[in-house]
Amino acid sequence: MVGNDILVSGEVVTKYTQAAECQTCRLTGIQIDTEITEAQKLLCGGCPARVSRGMVYNVRVLNQKMLGYLNGLISLKEEILQRTLSCRLYTANYPLLIEHILREAKLYRQLILQLEKKGGIAPSAIRDVELFWNQIMMEHAQFIRGLLDPTECELMRSADGFASDYFHLLEEAKEQDVRAGNASIAQSFLLTEEFQKFKTAGTEGITNCKIRSIILPLLADHVLREANHYLRILKQEQKGRNHYGFV
Repeated sequence: MVGNDILVSGEVVTKYTQAAECQTCRLTGIQIDTEITEAQKLLCGGCPARVSRGMVYNVRVLNQKMLGYLNGLISLKEEILQRTLSCRLYTANYPLLIEHILREAKLYRQLILQLEKKGGIAPSAIRDVELFWNQIMMEHAQFIRGLLDPTECELMRSADGFASDYFHLLEEAKEQDVRAGNASIAQSFLLTEEFQKFKTAGTEGITNCKIRSIILPLLADHVLREANHYLRILKQEQKGRNHYGFV
């Protein structure tokens, strides 16, 4: 059961996702189940006429299974980070990237725990949501800049600019009165809208082998989907609606 706004936002699947999966599979040798993306494209929004006990049970089993996987994944990421920072493990990933995906995994776990304990997700203060995603977007810009070929000077300057703009939004948020929230949301929306366009062009360029970088096509599509997700949250907040989109 998912809201229509989510399905049309581009946060689940973009027009680049399947091509990015196939290219990433070919480049890395890692097998990716593209049937999942095919199934996601067939999702329909809304509620069934009746929610059965069987459906509730199946969702609970799925949530519990996901919590087990998440706990293991979080532990693995924490171990990789600790060993990297203590010079006991080499990785081609930035330590900040490991911290970045660790924060996202912990947010996912927090949401599932709320579903299991309370039967729903309590709307977070938009200020906290905005701070979280502005930091995520800032770090995306930093990672993109660091993974581009040094000859891609214009793209590197653009990525630096986005990172700087999100940094200033985060700094301003520390000093703002809570009542300034609407103005802050508008700023975040306009900046993220521009960043989403940059990511869209980047994803297209990377999947078509037009941009020099060490960015995997599926990573490019991934950060684009997260920008689409954040834009939907900001749009729905401006409309005064539950930004989680659950029906």
